[in-house]
Amino acid sequence: MKPPNSVESLSEFGRTRLSKSFFMRDFLFSDIAAVHGFSNAPDDPDLAIAAGTKLCTELLEPLQDVFGRIAIRSAYRSPEVNGFGNQMQRERKKGYNCASNESNFGHHIWDRRDSNGHMGATACIVIPAFYDAFHAEGDWQKLAWWIHDHLPYSTLYFFPKLWAVNIQWHEKPERKIDSYTKPRGRLTDPTKPNHAGSHEADWTALKDVFPNA
Repeated sequence: MKPPNSVESLSEFGRTRLSKSFFMRDFLFSDIAAVHGFSNAPDDPDLAIAAGTKLCTELLEPLQDVFGRIAIRSAYRSPEVNGFGNQMQRERKKGYNCASNESNFGHHIWDRRDSNGHMGATACIVIPAFYDAFHAEGDWQKLAWWIHDHLPYSTLYFFPKLWAVNIQWHEKPERKIDSYTKPRGRLTDPTKPNHAGSHEADWTALKDVFPNA
């Protein structure tokens, strides 16, 4: 597929269905692109579709089936958009929270493979029903451990506002969870003794609100 370079082609690309509930259009909006007039369309649409399809079918759809509607906060970024956001972040401009392009290949930049040649895709999402039910300090860990026990995620990064989380699918998953909210830091990774086994005791309270958890 050619890169979308017109309203017609971008509209058609946005209609690409990635899973039963999600379309490519759901992941293309960018505050940075909207404010600064950048295009936020991929140079390699086929790779973006392949990575996005995995993200949706293996992670987002199962989450939505259990916890209700998922809201997409930020997802695909073109290298131009992400690169500008990273520049603004380095200049300490507020609202620009973008890591370097190289570290976002296979993350928010879906249409670039990472330095090892692997495909991946990240979206920052909010699950409103989960936050409404579990918004006390540290409650984000219930969702984190549920995902850890049930889904083939690669990385999770939780934020204070509404328990937003960067959730990544990747061909070679790292299986690590980090947080910018309390308690901050690394919750788990394969080197930690808490990584293996069932963590149902940490998320069993979800069953009281979400019967399919």
